[in-house]
Amino acid sequence: MSLSIPFIPRLGRLATAIGLGFSLLAGSLAAPAPAQAEGEIRIAEQFGIVYLLLNVVRDQNLIEKHGKEQGVDIKVDWTQLSGGAAVNDALLSGSIDIAGAGVGPLLTIWDRTHGRQNVKAVASLGNFPYYLVSNNPKVKTIADFTEKDRIAVPAVGVSVQSRFLQYAAAKQWGDKEFNRLDKYTIAVPHPDATAALIAGGTELTGHFSNPPFQDQALENPNVHVVLNTYDLLGPNSPTVLFATEKFRNDNPKTYKAFVEALAEAAEFAQHDKGAAADTYLRVTKAKIDRAALLKIIDNPQFEFSVTPKNTYPLAEFLYRVGAIKNKPESWKDYFFQDAKPLQGS
Repeated sequence: MSLSIPFIPRLGRLATAIGLGFSLLAGSLAAPAPAQAEGEIRIAEQFGIVYLLLNVVRDQNLIEKHGKEQGVDIKVDWTQLSGGAAVNDALLSGSIDIAGAGVGPLLTIWDRTHGRQNVKAVASLGNFPYYLVSNNPKVKTIADFTEKDRIAVPAVGVSVQSRFLQYAAAKQWGDKEFNRLDKYTIAVPHPDATAALIAGGTELTGHFSNPPFQDQALENPNVHVVLNTYDLLGPNSPTVLFATEKFRNDNPKTYKAFVEALAEAAEFAQHDKGAAADTYLRVTKAKIDRAALLKIIDNPQFEFSVTPKNTYPLAEFLYRVGAIKNKPESWKDYFFQDAKPLQGS
């Protein structure tokens, strides 16, 4: 299975370039964009199979299809970012309407906008195990990481991977030590982190990943699993889509078309894994063998669904350790209550 992202030999140079890129991005997002009219929607996704539902929606023009059923011609704009911090900034600046990111960034922005923009989740993108992997043979558990190690995450302290790591640290050392490993984390996009981990030779020895990048890394015999999030929390929905209350209220037909499109995409992906794999390859242009991709997607632990599962334990944890100020009473507090999803946790 080949990687499409070239390896950058020095992690320091990589981090500098990424940091500069996000600084420029943040600057470009500083001025709020004009509010979108009914019939327009701007969607930001990130990297990985966990965004496959959006690939299906895009490939089959499902938002446009469901919009026409309501008499609305919808213009859809797609963009790709890396890291929950960048996605949250884009949403709050008005540069996008729908944000795709982990439950960690969702809870951060829900808390930050509580009683104001009231950002909430629209839907889950499915249930997937995330792996913390390492190429350091001395690292068997999270307790084995030292100051000599660096762990790649999409966004330090904010991404769902960072929050999973904090949750694991709290279980290991107690709530007061929940951020004990934060000092070892560094923000690197999944493709670059995977390439660096496989190549070795840098201080990057860990990567809290997602599929297919974690599977690609594990093809290297020097890489092994340190932590599986299903062992940590059980089956859960790590990645979600969210929006502001204003966009939902001001664009009811566009919003409904988007939700209906997602639900149709979930049915498609869950019941035709071969076609789902073909869609991922066609839309993302990923340099990955189809058979290997299909093997990943066909994992019985994968479930493509708009219904969130087991997100509340992380929400309760973040409130307990003071990472968010507002306590959600249930998953319904940070998800819009629409016809879909009907149930959740």
